[in-house]
Amino acid sequence: MRLITVMARVMSAFAVLALPSATVHAQTIKPVRTVPSVDLDRYLGDWFEIARFPNRFQRQCVGDVRATYARRPDGRLDVVNRCKTADGDTEARGVARVVDQQTRAKLKVRFAPAWLSWLPVVWGDYWIVGLAPDYSWAVVGDPGREYLWILARSAHLDDDAAAAARAVARENGFNVERLVATPQDGGRQP
Repeated sequence: MRLITVMARVMSAFAVLALPSATVHAQTIKPVRTVPSVDLDRYLGDWFEIARFPNRFQRQCVGDVRATYARRPDGRLDVVNRCKTADGDTEARGVARVVDQQTRAKLKVRFAPAWLSWLPVVWGDYWIVGLAPDYSWAVVGDPGREYLWILARSAHLDDDAAAAARAVARENGFNVERLVATPQDGGRQP
């Protein structure tokens, strides 16, 4: 009985010591915030990738990365991602759906075949966390901070706009040191 009491006290001491550490850690990690509102009609169209976090599904892309968004009759968005590879050009076609109707800044995107759309795992988070007032650039990420893209309407982003986009990402807790610049060939179609 005495051993159980001693063990309980030791466990309580560890719990008390761990509590302040857990509280401080929880206070420093704030959730990713999206922009307050997105006008999807203004967001539609072509976007050039300026920079991204390295990821497995774009590892073959060597440059000229573009995304095109178009409204579908069912209210969802068609998504076409294109890039230049070492062997030529490639594209991936997908669909996006808005999951936050109030802000329209949280979407889910699927590139898997439609018959797999019932599986939650095929839908990826696409959160618009930064957006220039004139829709000239956007910052897109996910709530887990694994993915990040800086997009622009033109193939190149001026220094001030690039700094603003990086600042938005940094303020949302993304490690902007992980960003890799995307080579663009003067804005021509890949």
